Amino acid sequence: MPDTQNRLRAVVAVPLSEAHCRLIEELEPRIDLVRDHSLTHPMRGPADWSGDPEHVRTTDEQAAFDAMIDSAEVLFGIPDVDPAALARTAKANPNLRWVMTMAAGGGSQVKAAGLEREQLDRIAFTTSAGVHGGPLAEFALFGVLAGAKHLPRLTADQGAREWPERWEMRQLDEMTVLVVGLGGIGAECARRFNALGARVWGTTRSGDAVEGVDRLIPIDELEDAVAHVDAIVATLPGTEATHHLLGERVFRAVRPGVIVANVGRGTVIDEAALTTALDDGRVGFAALDVFESEPLSAASPLWSHPSVLVSPHTAALSRKEEERIARRFADDASRLLDGLPMRSVVDTVEFY
Repeated sequence: MPDTQNRLRAVVAVPLSEAHCRLIEELEPRIDLVRDHSLTHPMRGPADWSGDPEHVRTTDEQAAFDAMIDSAEVLFGIPDVDPAALARTAKANPNLRWVMTMAAGGGSQVKAAGLEREQLDRIAFTTSAGVHGGPLAEFALFGVLAGAKHLPRLTADQGAREWPERWEMRQLDEMTVLVVGLGGIGAECARRFNALGARVWGTTRSGDAVEGVDRLIPIDELEDAVAHVDAIVATLPGTEATHHLLGERVFRAVRPGVIVANVGRGTVIDEAALTTALDDGRVGFAALDVFESEPLSAASPLWSHPSVLVSPHTAALSRKEEERIARRFADDASRLLDGLPMRSVVDTVEFY
């Protein structure tokens, strides 16, 4: 007979294909996975978890959606990726015990919901940290190589049909790359840079060894470390502790011509300080997938700066993301049911 005592009622609160719903059920048969595809906003592209904003529920449909959400012990996704909807159901549903967010930095969404301490203590929140590690590490590698090989100069000369005198490019296997943040994304960055021969340094709080990292740098020694590296790759989440961590003091201390890549959160970098450092050559090139405010304002000088590559927060997007997150959800559900710790649980004090 089926075990009815050790089961989870999970509700899919964001758009997810039926194929991926079935995958979750196959991977963890103890999940009762509730979904109604007619009530979630349809995706416009891969991993579009908030769905089409033009899709509007009728009053009856919204009531049905809310009732479905409020019946959950577990939510696959913050409803509509809307912190206000999370706040509503956390208050309405005392049986809610776990919410998996779709973003690696999902802690910021939980913080935005403004939940009460009782709710934060009752409900576990997990993120998809690590799921996006590979694609983001590839962008970081691409960004550092673009700076090392003078991509702006190459494209400018090509556009002007000019054949200049040859010049020397920087070689990755002669560079030291500092990865600021050695979580899931940072570890993937370290592995790739190490594989191509770079010397890799990484900031750490724990002091735990990470594969591919030649030297661990205590975070409070960041300013001293940047004077000795050729590239800085930021992978940190956006928290109060990381806000403008890469700011005026750090950019004042860098080795002139350093390459900067950011695949974490835009608030980690003080964009005004970065722009000044780009203008005076302390930063030779910046490849940015994230920004302090998104979309990036049309007035931002970063758009037109000749030493900046702007990517519209798209480096992590992959059609495999949905499957990876579905598999992560099923695995964490198994862990929860078996009394084991889940992965990437949000710290509800720092929301990291």
